[in-house]
Amino acid sequence: MAPISQVQEQVLPQETTPDGSRFVSFQNLDIPLSEITPYHQSPLHPSNLNQTTLKQKLPEPVLARRIGSDGMSQVLKLSVVRHWGGWSLLPALTAIILCFMLKEPLTALLGGLLVGGALIGQYDVTRLLVNSIGQPGSAVLLILYLWLLGGLSGIWGKTGAAQAFARFLSRHCVKGPVSAKLVAWTLGILMFQGGTISAVLVGTTVTPVADEEKISKEELSYIVDSTSSPVAVILAFNAWPGFVQPLLIVSGVSFLATESDRLTFFFQCLPLSFYAILAVLGTFLLSIDKAPFIGRQMKKAIKRARSTGQLSAPDSRPLASREIDNASGDYQPWVLEFVLPLGVLIGTALVTFWLRGTPQILWAFSAAFVLAGGIALMRGMNLNDLTDGVVDGLKSVVLGSVIILLAVTMGHLSQQTGGGAFLVSLLSERLLNVYWLLPALLFGLSIVVAFSTGTSLGTYAVVYPLAMPLAWSLTLGLGLEESSAWLFMALCFACVLNGAVFGDQTSPISDTTVLSALCTGCDLMDHVRTQLPQAMTMAAIATVLWTLVAFFGCPLP
Repeated sequence: MAPISQVQEQVLPQETTPDGSRFVSFQNLDIPLSEITPYHQSPLHPSNLNQTTLKQKLPEPVLARRIGSDGMSQVLKLSVVRHWGGWSLLPALTAIILCFMLKEPLTALLGGLLVGGALIGQYDVTRLLVNSIGQPGSAVLLILYLWLLGGLSGIWGKTGAAQAFARFLSRHCVKGPVSAKLVAWTLGILMFQGGTISAVLVGTTVTPVADEEKISKEELSYIVDSTSSPVAVILAFNAWPGFVQPLLIVSGVSFLATESDRLTFFFQCLPLSFYAILAVLGTFLLSIDKAPFIGRQMKKAIKRARSTGQLSAPDSRPLASREIDNASGDYQPWVLEFVLPLGVLIGTALVTFWLRGTPQILWAFSAAFVLAGGIALMRGMNLNDLTDGVVDGLKSVVLGSVIILLAVTMGHLSQQTGGGAFLVSLLSERLLNVYWLLPALLFGLSIVVAFSTGTSLGTYAVVYPLAMPLAWSLTLGLGLEESSAWLFMALCFACVLNGAVFGDQTSPISDTTVLSALCTGCDLMDHVRTQLPQAMTMAAIATVLWTLVAFFGCPLP
């Protein structure tokens, strides 16, 4: 079927020069109003549109000038979007359905790409992948995630630095069950680079100590899991902002125009990550035995372990716990080998954020990687051993890198198929009267996608290209003030961000869920069942908070 082409209009803000002439900023240029074509002469005016041309190729956005209803001169940015009606959602729906059927995100994402490519007439999926990875943002992301993050974790694994730091903390801080759980929680906060890294390092390190203090496997795996991805959202000095920012491009939104703008928007929205904040706070309260709400099965597990010393349920089938430690046998680990690179990583990100307004994550990981490798060589590690460690680290993130490549490509494809444009045309008018429910609806949608795929990154690629244009269309239709429009977009962004984290954290096919159970020696489904009540309670509270902020913080003019 032929795509449906539509012209979107956006009124651009006007600025005044010292001599009184007015202009608008467009594509990094300041254009005087006198040089802008009148609306009726614009090639995108309805009377001048060539439908045959629109079906073949989308023209670039253009500016037009007209007199508004208030008698003032307006400058419009006109751009053409296209979609295939309900079929525009088919790639995303295919990925979701395949995940339910196959329980495997790689096959599901690839299936979505095949369907999306067929929809737009691009049957060579390899070309879609090449075009996606050829984008500067995608290439930087792969360098960061595959080379630097994988290489740094490989160096820490080879030197044993991360394990040495964690054991040092355990030996000097554990005095009972509460302090043992606090050590696990603290390590989860410090390992904010990513969910799987946190689950592996924290789980394998604290399990022996927790076993001695009679902490149930269900309780420990919940602490490990609930401080992995949620912390990566709150302390987002990792690869996540670089992955998410290309998915936030919305035509006409000035504060999402450039990569720097989108990264700044990401970090400005972090205080609205209510679920992630509540999840981390909830595990802290559980660690100090002050949790206001604990599910019945978790209470039973805690009582069983404390009173009988039985760490797992009688009918459980625990996953085998394994140590992720390939340290060189003749090399003595040093605690500062972990502390110094980690400090440089955090410090570089914070300093560049303060100086430039955007944390330079690539610089931060590069500096930490070079410092970790340099310390290991100066302390006597053989270059071949160090290289082996880096290679092992790269191998450990290959699967994640493939998921990232497919997810980024899925995000680009969703923009081409116009799923966002279709949702805008379908829902924008229907949601005008209950616009304040959109953040909660997006939170629920993200949970469904993430739970069925087991990946938060893949969820972002599917949902963000649909959610952000829809949210912006509502702000325009409602005529929200600039500050209210920003807050509404930020709420929608935060709900997708947190919904994917919740769905990923609670999904039995998620890598962080499996690793949290595996590295603590817990039965997988025991872990899923016992953590769900706490996680759902936090999600419900967060949903209420988002709805209240949208209702009272984004009033109609």
